[in-house]
Amino acid sequence: MKKKILYGLIAILALLQFVRPTRNISAEASPNEINLHYAVPDQVMSTLKYSCYDCHSNNTKYPWYFNIQPVGMWMQSHVNDAKRHLNFSEFGSYEEKKAKHKFEEIEDAASNGWMPLGSYLLIHSDARLTPEQSKAIAEWAGALK
Repeated sequence: MKKKILYGLIAILALLQFVRPTRNISAEASPNEINLHYAVPDQVMSTLKYSCYDCHSNNTKYPWYFNIQPVGMWMQSHVNDAKRHLNFSEFGSYEEKKAKHKFEEIEDAASNGWMPLGSYLLIHSDARLTPEQSKAIAEWAGALK
């Protein structure tokens, strides 16, 4: 009985390798990119692109292990969820009230260190924000809220 269950699990994992989630890659730059609608200092923009854009934009840089299922499906689910909450590539399309609220959330996330997520930092430890980067993002977002 245990062998049948094991073989069944192996078969399911093998079949999952043929399922490919849609990648979050846009061929064109969005006209709603945040820096086209709001003044973003170079240091802040650089930090956002390096530490935030993989999940919160229309362009994700996928690691090799994205091709292994169900890891890829789990990762894509996280990216889709992150974009629903905040998408820097579509920020210019937000209504003023929503944009102000997002700036408040960005300020809070930078000030309190709850972004990037710990699960992301396990693999991408270099995306961890320094105190200076956190302060710069919080001050920038705070000035725009």
